Amino acid sequence: MTETTTTTTTTTTSSALPALPLKWADITAILPHRYPFLLVDRVVEIEPGKRVRAYKNVSANEPFFAGHFPGMPVMPGVLQIEALAQASAFLTASLEGFDPGKQVAFLMSIDDVKFRRLVEPGDRLDLEVELVQSRRGIIKVHGKSSVDGDRACEATITAAIRERPVAKA
Repeated sequence: MTETTTTTTTTTTSSALPALPLKWADITAILPHRYPFLLVDRVVEIEPGKRVRAYKNVSANEPFFAGHFPGMPVMPGVLQIEALAQASAFLTASLEGFDPGKQVAFLMSIDDVKFRRLVEPGDRLDLEVELVQSRRGIIKVHGKSSVDGDRACEATITAAIRERPVAKA
């Protein structure tokens, strides 16, 4: 049996972020996503303005497995990229001047995407996102995901920081 050790950095310089690890309540205070589209289960490390480490526990009960693919469940690649994009929101939230209560990052582009292995029920998808550039309301990151140390996918993701839309009742 393999034992996984998670190192947690518990300090951040951004007052907008709570102490690590970020759990569901903390995650949903920053991300606008909700089930079944919330694809980050824990944020375990944040180096403000530099990188974020998080993970998604991939359960056999995920709704996408019913049709992708019956008899051979595989997490869709677009959702793996979405998980990286969601993890990048915590890097964005660590930037000076970003207010997660008033702002949100909207996806602009995805470049240099590569898929390396299948992600299946029972896997833990580890997510690591590093800042490439942040300038005038645009953030560019490079994200990598892995399962048991094996690279699953990677991509360069660009997002625009905008005012958070007001929810309508």
